[in-house]
Amino acid sequence: MRVTEKGQVTIPKPIRDKLGIGPGSEVEFVDRGDHVELVREELPSDPKLRREEIRRRLDALRGTIDTHGMDGKEFIDWLRGPRDDLDPR
Repeated sequence: MRVTEKGQVTIPKPIRDKLGIGPGSEVEFVDRGDHVELVREELPSDPKLRREEIRRRLDALRGTIDTHGMDGKEFIDWLRGPRDDLDPR
């Protein structure tokens, strides 16, 4: 399996089918020292529990990224970088 310049790999279809991984699925690569394990992330199906789990995950990330004082929109714009490829009309 080849890794693209962006660090992407294609999960073989039999594995995607077996694990129920489709467009929009969340997966995680877990470093096991001598190998990497691909784990399918699951969210609860109940909407209330799903929201609570998403909130818990977001809260766990709070403070882990230094945005150098940028607000959310500024930070996303910075992450996306300049869009010189777009027509400025």
